[in-house]
Amino acid sequence: MKIEGSYDLPGPRAKVWAALLDPARLGAAMAGCEKLEAVGEGEYRATLKVGVGAVKGTFEGRVTLSDLEPPTRYRMAVEGSGGPGFVRGVAAMELADAEGGTRVSYSADVQVGGLIASVGQRMLGGIAKMLLDDFFSRMSEQVRE
Repeated sequence: MKIEGSYDLPGPRAKVWAALLDPARLGAAMAGCEKLEAVGEGEYRATLKVGVGAVKGTFEGRVTLSDLEPPTRYRMAVEGSGGPGFVRGVAAMELADAEGGTRVSYSADVQVGGLIASVGQRMLGGIAKMLLDDFFSRMSEQVRE
């Protein structure tokens, strides 16, 4: 499943960049995040409680950042698994100056399997959009602080 979009966050690029790489701020912005900790340079371990329709469960996963070009772009790889199935994906993140702040553009390719995939591709796309809207809304609050 391909997911693309962009969001404008308040604040200069350097501040948005720092927030997007700060485990405490990321964890606070991610719905259902029970734990997000740095385990190495550009590598994080996460525990998320996620519900998609009737399929709910806890996911354990890893996030790895690479190709960092501060404060302009980076790549992110995500792997997670739990009772409802698995999620794997890669995303390219790009930050650019925008009026009143910073535009964060992303392009991701995500694969899901197991029970979570049974909700259907069309529904997963809508749920992904909803989760991203929620994440960037919360991240806006994090950047304003």
